[in-house]
Amino acid sequence: MKPIFYSKFLNVILVSGSFILPQLTNAQQGNPTRIERAQMHHEVPDDKYIPNVFANTEKSPAYRFESSLFFTAQVNVNANGENILWDAANEPSIAIDPTNPNRMAIGWRQFDNVTSNFRQAGYGYTLDGGETWTFPGVINPGIFRSDPVLDADAEGNLYYNSLTSDANNNMTCKVYKINDGSWDEGTEAKGGDKQWMRIDKTTGSGSGNNYSFWTSYWSSCYPGAFTRSTDFGNSYEDCSIVSGDPSWGTLAIGLNSELFIVGAGNADPIIVTKSITAQDPDQPVTWSSTTAVDLDGYLDSQVDVNPAGLLGQAWIDVDVSDGPGRGNVYVVASVRRASINDPGDVMFNKSVDGGLTWGNPRRLNNDFGNSNYQWFGTMSVAPGGRIDVVWLDTRDANGNPPYSSALYYSYSVDQGETWTENEKLSENFDPHIGWPQQQKMGDYFDMKSDDNSAHLAWANTLNGEEDVYYARITPQVVGIDKSPENQFRLSFNCYPNPFKGNTSIRYKLPKDNFVTLGIYDMYGQEVRNLVKKEEQAGLHNFTFNADELTEGIYYCRLTAGSNTQTIRMILIK
Repeated sequence: MKPIFYSKFLNVILVSGSFILPQLTNAQQGNPTRIERAQMHHEVPDDKYIPNVFANTEKSPAYRFESSLFFTAQVNVNANGENILWDAANEPSIAIDPTNPNRMAIGWRQFDNVTSNFRQAGYGYTLDGGETWTFPGVINPGIFRSDPVLDADAEGNLYYNSLTSDANNNMTCKVYKINDGSWDEGTEAKGGDKQWMRIDKTTGSGSGNNYSFWTSYWSSCYPGAFTRSTDFGNSYEDCSIVSGDPSWGTLAIGLNSELFIVGAGNADPIIVTKSITAQDPDQPVTWSSTTAVDLDGYLDSQVDVNPAGLLGQAWIDVDVSDGPGRGNVYVVASVRRASINDPGDVMFNKSVDGGLTWGNPRRLNNDFGNSNYQWFGTMSVAPGGRIDVVWLDTRDANGNPPYSSALYYSYSVDQGETWTENEKLSENFDPHIGWPQQQKMGDYFDMKSDDNSAHLAWANTLNGEEDVYYARITPQVVGIDKSPENQFRLSFNCYPNPFKGNTSIRYKLPKDNFVTLGIYDMYGQEVRNLVKKEEQAGLHNFTFNADELTEGIYYCRLTAGSNTQTIRMILIK
């Protein structure tokens, strides 16, 4: 029995799985492109487990950033909140306790040493809404695990779904629960590669049901690729086949506990499969419809920006609000375009009749040209109906490095008919550094939305290595003064803050304006004037060097037109 690291972090459930290589039928061999792409991606322990070469004692400052729209904090940190050098973390997933939204968990693929691709089930938790995170370690140290997926049920129980496999492709699938602060012996749970999991949080007949599906080509029970638990994870049913055999996708629960699955299909690039019987424990899982969704492209893999991984997976969600979009089903994915030669666009489509028919695809990224990658497109829908979408974007790379990426965001409050301007949230980073003997940053991010914010689990290399982050994205509130004069945002100098020597100040102007930017001491005296001139609309970055100042607290003040904001800075010598 493995003790839990924190007594208040209760009711966590781990699902582990593994998979075998099936024999392909003639019908399947008729679509070699999809089969070959599916076979390229499966999780096996290629390297041996190697602990961190510095026993996790080498450290650096953890990255943290905040603006009026965006807050992000590193999750895989040590007990002092510092970054651990020479490890790696990617492929994060997030669960939020609906009974206490300040309580969240993020799971990820943990690589203790970048010289080995041996990965484990890393996880961290927060009890203060993401402001601080605790990384207790991994579940079952030294045991190979991959593809983490987290979710929560309506009662606040958190679930962790993870694959496991050995070098001989021997597969095991178990559900581990916490009893009295320890993991139990586990329950058989089936499974396979690129699995996804969703729990029914409605008050319908399927409330508490746990569903998962995976790529049938790498399954513990081929050709089965789906299972469900109707008793809160205490047992899982035998595997069943999913109509259309989707892969690389996700699940969603509808208004009446109906189940939706999206993924790459056999006959069509993107399909949505629907079940109305999955919610009923007394009925077998059957599929009432399987429909093609036009995204003008297909899910791609082994792309230049993420050579050993996916361009992204397909996302599906349902509007459960009482508004005009109630019951709408939405699909988003980063796809290689079919009609134009574009390696990756974020595409959206919707159904207004429960997934039976779909409209025309819409491109969400508004960059110029057809050469940029918009990858890891991720969607979630807020209870009030707002649709949030994020992605990584290479539009600002300018060839140095060639696939430098930044996090972008857009949202819709009119059922996907119109979208806000693409918003750049993060600094650019090189996704090709920090690889733990795998040439990728994983295969996905994960996001959950409430009516105030979108909560994102994502990975980046802003620390010079692959790390996992929590982000809170707070869109502009409908009804506030949206005149350009009152809509500029000043970023906090949180990397680093506190700081030694240099720190970075970032702000965005919605239109050309006269700007003053200055540093002030605690008595309100200006000690440094940084900017005093007319500046163009857009994102501005300023590196402030404080070598000539004494240690202490300072304030940075930005004025654009009649609008002023001030941030607090701490200088350490």
